Amino acid sequence: MRLTPPRPHRRTRRPRTAGAFSRVRAGGVVAAVALTVLVCTPAMATADVGQVVALARTVDEVLGNIRDWIMGILAAVAVVFLTIGGLRYLMASGDPGEVEKAKGAFKAAGIGFGLAALAPLVVEILTGIVGGV
Repeated sequence: MRLTPPRPHRRTRRPRTAGAFSRVRAGGVVAAVALTVLVCTPAMATADVGQVVALARTVDEVLGNIRDWIMGILAAVAVVFLTIGGLRYLMASGDPGEVEKAKGAFKAAGIGFGLAALAPLVVEILTGIVGGV
Protein backbone atom coordinates (compact mmCIF):
# COMPACT_ATOMS: atom_id res chain seq x y z
CA MET A 1 0.00 0.00 0.00
CA ARG A 2 1.38 3.32 -1.08
CA LEU A 3 0.75 6.40 1.05
CA THR A 4 0.31 9.66 -0.73
CA PRO A 5 0.90 12.96 0.95
CA PRO A 6 -2.21 14.95 1.69
CA ARG A 7 -3.21 17.38 -0.97
CA PRO A 8 -2.69 20.99 -0.02
CA HIS A 9 -5.89 22.85 0.68
CA ARG A 10 -6.82 25.04 -2.27
CA ARG A 11 -8.01 28.41 -1.23
CA THR A 12 -10.96 29.73 -3.08
CA ARG A 13 -10.99 33.35 -3.97
CA ARG A 14 -13.40 35.28 -1.82
CA PRO A 15 -15.48 38.01 -3.41
CA ARG A 16 -14.31 41.50 -2.64
CA THR A 17 -16.32 43.25 -0.03
CA ALA A 18 -16.84 46.96 0.24
CA GLY A 19 -15.48 47.01 3.78
CA ALA A 20 -11.98 48.20 4.51
CA PHE A 21 -11.02 48.91 0.90
CA SER A 22 -13.78 51.47 0.39
CA ARG A 23 -12.89 53.09 3.73
CA VAL A 24 -9.35 53.50 2.45
CA ARG A 25 -10.65 55.14 -0.76
CA ALA A 26 -12.96 57.41 1.22
CA GLY A 27 -10.03 58.38 3.43
CA GLY A 28 -8.00 59.20 0.33
CA VAL A 29 -10.75 61.46 -1.00
CA VAL A 30 -11.02 63.21 2.37
CA ALA A 31 -7.25 63.66 2.45
CA ALA A 32 -7.24 65.14 -1.06
CA VAL A 33 -9.97 67.63 -0.13
CA ALA A 34 -8.15 68.56 3.08
CA LEU A 35 -4.92 69.09 1.16
CA THR A 36 -6.72 71.33 -1.34
CA VAL A 37 -8.15 73.41 1.49
CA LEU A 38 -4.74 73.73 3.12
CA VAL A 39 -3.13 74.81 -0.15
CA CYS A 40 -5.82 77.39 -0.94
CA THR A 41 -6.01 78.88 2.56
CA PRO A 42 -2.68 80.84 2.59
CA ALA A 43 -3.62 82.73 -0.58
CA MET A 44 -6.95 83.68 0.93
CA ALA A 45 -5.38 84.70 4.23
CA THR A 46 -3.47 87.54 2.55
CA ALA A 47 -6.64 89.27 1.28
CA ASP A 48 -7.06 92.94 2.17
CA VAL A 49 -9.71 93.06 4.88
CA GLY A 50 -10.41 96.78 4.50
CA GLN A 51 -11.54 96.48 0.88
CA VAL A 52 -15.25 96.15 0.14
CA VAL A 53 -15.63 93.30 -2.33
CA ALA A 54 -19.41 93.14 -2.80
CA LEU A 55 -19.97 96.63 -4.16
CA ALA A 56 -22.54 96.49 -6.96
CA ARG A 57 -24.12 99.62 -8.37
CA THR A 58 -26.85 98.05 -10.52
CA VAL A 59 -29.08 94.99 -10.57
CA ASP A 60 -27.25 93.79 -13.68
CA GLU A 61 -23.97 93.74 -11.77
CA VAL A 62 -25.59 91.77 -8.94
CA LEU A 63 -27.03 89.24 -11.38
CA GLY A 64 -23.71 89.03 -13.21
CA ASN A 65 -21.95 88.33 -9.92
CA ILE A 66 -24.54 85.67 -9.10
CA ARG A 67 -23.95 84.09 -12.51
CA ASP A 68 -20.20 84.03 -11.99
CA TRP A 69 -20.56 82.44 -8.56
CA ILE A 70 -23.03 79.83 -9.80
CA MET A 71 -20.80 78.92 -12.73
CA GLY A 72 -17.72 78.67 -10.50
CA ILE A 73 -19.37 76.54 -7.85
CA LEU A 74 -21.03 74.19 -10.35
CA ALA A 75 -17.82 73.77 -12.32
CA ALA A 76 -15.83 73.05 -9.15
CA VAL A 77 -18.34 70.44 -7.96
CA ALA A 78 -18.39 68.89 -11.44
CA VAL A 79 -14.59 68.61 -11.42
CA VAL A 80 -14.75 66.91 -8.01
CA PHE A 81 -17.30 64.39 -9.31
CA LEU A 82 -15.21 63.84 -12.44
CA THR A 83 -12.17 63.12 -10.27
CA ILE A 84 -14.11 60.77 -7.99
CA GLY A 85 -15.53 58.94 -11.00
CA GLY A 86 -12.10 58.55 -12.53
CA LEU A 87 -10.62 57.23 -9.31
CA ARG A 88 -13.50 54.81 -8.83
CA TYR A 89 -13.14 53.57 -12.39
CA LEU A 90 -9.39 53.03 -11.95
CA MET A 91 -9.84 51.21 -8.65
CA ALA A 92 -12.81 49.09 -9.78
CA SER A 93 -10.62 46.21 -10.99
CA GLY A 94 -13.47 44.85 -13.08
CA ASP A 95 -16.06 44.91 -10.29
CA PRO A 96 -19.34 45.72 -12.10
CA GLY A 97 -20.85 47.48 -9.10
CA GLU A 98 -17.91 49.85 -8.76
CA VAL A 99 -17.87 50.50 -12.51
CA GLU A 100 -21.56 51.49 -12.33
CA LYS A 101 -20.83 53.84 -9.42
CA ALA A 102 -18.03 55.40 -11.46
CA LYS A 103 -20.38 55.86 -14.41
CA GLY A 104 -22.89 57.52 -12.07
CA ALA A 105 -20.20 59.95 -10.92
CA PHE A 106 -19.36 60.70 -14.57
CA LYS A 107 -23.04 61.40 -15.26
CA ALA A 108 -23.21 63.74 -12.26
CA ALA A 109 -20.12 65.57 -13.53
CA GLY A 110 -21.70 65.96 -16.96
CA ILE A 111 -24.88 67.34 -15.42
CA GLY A 112 -22.80 69.76 -13.36
CA PHE A 113 -20.91 71.01 -16.39
CA GLY A 114 -24.20 71.35 -18.30
CA LEU A 115 -25.74 73.40 -15.50
CA ALA A 116 -22.64 75.59 -15.33
CA ALA A 117 -22.97 76.23 -19.05
CA LEU A 118 -26.67 77.11 -18.59
CA ALA A 119 -26.03 79.54 -15.72
CA PRO A 120 -25.95 82.60 -18.02
CA LEU A 121 -29.36 81.61 -19.39
CA VAL A 122 -30.75 81.37 -15.86
CA VAL A 123 -29.40 84.83 -15.08
CA GLU A 124 -31.00 86.21 -18.25
CA ILE A 125 -34.34 84.76 -17.14
CA LEU A 126 -33.88 86.34 -13.70
CA THR A 127 -33.02 89.66 -15.33
CA GLY A 128 -36.24 89.49 -17.32
CA ILE A 129 -38.25 88.70 -14.19
CA VAL A 130 -36.63 91.37 -12.02
CA GLY A 131 -36.71 93.95 -14.81
CA GLY A 132 -33.03 94.82 -14.94
CA VAL A 133 -31.81 97.27 -17.53
